[in-house]
Amino acid sequence: MSMKKYLYLVIILLLTIHCEAQEFNCKVNVNADQITGVEANVFKTLEQSLSDFINTRKWGNDVFQNKEKIELVFTLILSKKIDGVEGGYLGRLSVQSKRPIFNSSYSSTIVNYTDKDLAIKYIEFQPIEFNDNRVVTNDALSSNLPAIISYYCYIALGLDYDSFSLKGGTEFYNKALNIANNAPENNAIVGWKATESQRNRFWLIDQLHNNRFDKMRTVFYQYHRLGLDLLTSDPDLGRANINGLIPILKEVNLENPSSMLMQFYFSSKSEEFQNFISGATMADKQKMIPILSQLDVVNANKYIQLLK
Repeated sequence: MSMKKYLYLVIILLLTIHCEAQEFNCKVNVNADQITGVEANVFKTLEQSLSDFINTRKWGNDVFQNKEKIELVFTLILSKKIDGVEGGYLGRLSVQSKRPIFNSSYSSTIVNYTDKDLAIKYIEFQPIEFNDNRVVTNDALSSNLPAIISYYCYIALGLDYDSFSLKGGTEFYNKALNIANNAPENNAIVGWKATESQRNRFWLIDQLHNNRFDKMRTVFYQYHRLGLDLLTSDPDLGRANINGLIPILKEVNLENPSSMLMQFYFSSKSEEFQNFISGATMADKQKMIPILSQLDVVNANKYIQLLK
């Protein structure tokens, strides 16, 4: 074999390993229909730049095969320009991620959340870069875009790891907390501070990281690994394990009323719980539905309908 061919094969092998190492299979959508006076190509470039940033960055130490990658979708909906800031936009960010269920074609939603405090600055072809050791660069508003995206990537990773091993996501919650603690500051930027809202990026990572919510992380693990993952091989045990988690959720809610983390949990799990409860016995429905209606107030009527 010639040296040239040998080097070529080595490069291909390294590229293959690199491609399989990344954690996400992420799709990014940017909706800028409400923005006028800016060429549509700018936002297409933003879509591609964000996709490349997320899908080619190494977020942790583990190697992921292609089939193991986390399905992740970011949707940026830009609603208005920031006055006096070239490339400055306000809007909201929707985040969805999924986790496959063992011995099944079904994927369970892990994250289904909309952050209404999106403030970014993006000039076409501007590099999107992030450094955990330097969250903010010289331009706070430009730094806020990769900071927010990286924050939710770490949240998605943490929850995914938590769903496979008890408290397995701590490393990634630490990284998300680091971003929140060192977040960009600017008059247009909100969502990082406790004083700004009771439900924002600060409170989400604070509660994921706080010992007061350890039971929630245990529930998250048991729900997926000892519940959903068993429904094909041992449906009775899987159902029994999930049933046993509902009183624990009630206990967490009594200790931490109306917490952001409970709302965040049910934003991804409400429909799943409804489908699960619909197949339960009437006796189990009568036990579980009053509790779920209190925990997931937004969807209380949907649970109650299952009693009819």
